Amino acid sequence: TPHVAFEVDDVREAVKGKNVIYGPTSLVEHVTVAFILDGGALVELLQFDKPEQEIWPHPNKFEI
Repeated sequence: TPHVAFEVDDVREAVKGKNVIYGPTSLVEHVTVAFILDGGALVELLQFDKPEQEIWPHPNKFEI
């Protein structure tokens, strides 16, 4: 399902009072994820316990 994703400092804090669909859980080491419904839109919330580029290297991520 198409969705937006946001990096947050604390997933568990970010989902408080939200309509949680999945999580928070960690499926990949150093990453905690949760999905919420916000205004009918699916939103992914990600918390990285170390820099993202160390977890998922993608040197061309910001190139157009």
